Amino acid sequence: MLIEYREDRTALLVYLGTLMLEAGDQLAQLGGQRHRSELYQRFVGWARARGQAERVTMFHVNPEPGAQIHHSDPFAVPADKRSPVRRFRGRLAAPVTLWTAPGPAGLTVSSTLVADGDPGRLLGLIDAESDLWTAVEEAGRFAVAPLSPTHRQLADRFAGLFPSPGGLFAIDSWAETPYGPVPADGGGWVGCRLDEAREYGWSLLVEATIERVELTDDGGPLLHHRGRYHELG
Repeated sequence: MLIEYREDRTALLVYLGTLMLEAGDQLAQLGGQRHRSELYQRFVGWARARGQAERVTMFHVNPEPGAQIHHSDPFAVPADKRSPVRRFRGRLAAPVTLWTAPGPAGLTVSSTLVADGDPGRLLGLIDAESDLWTAVEEAGRFAVAPLSPTHRQLADRFAGLFPSPGGLFAIDSWAETPYGPVPADGGGWVGCRLDEAREYGWSLLVEATIERVELTDDGGPLLHHRGRYHELG
């Protein structure tokens, strides 16, 4: 999480604060009690920079007295042992899209490819264990919407990196379609019919036919590159 939110410590603290409140509620329901300061230190305190500028990432190895604090991730895979394929993939900037299906279910996907033709086709790599794939397999159809820089938090929610109290679709504005909900403020969407899917590497390669295209004003793409979000310009 420190790596993912290295450029936005405020968002990380909001996320951890939400988890802290949820933990407090769950403990109360179970009849347990924790002092507020203990919960704060466990969920939030470890992520705050101490004695350093906020831009410095702090990694706490453990919560025990005398714990070591590092300025690099002590658990990171050594550079010489990282998958070269994954490192190469990280250098390919990819548009961030949201896939949804009736149910509803959704997933952030940064491996979407559109092939022009008559009809047009769409391919993408998704997690075979995701709720999205369960919904797509059952419905036989899904929607794909490109995300813009204003959708960073939404992208994190559907990627499982940000809390979603009340469910993934509980906040933001959504437009209902026969293929699944799409962001009401998005730059358009396509409705797809599932053709086939097969294992491809460690992912599931989904192939589909584009049945419907809806385009609105383009606000610019949200891009993913080397583990972080970017935008043009």
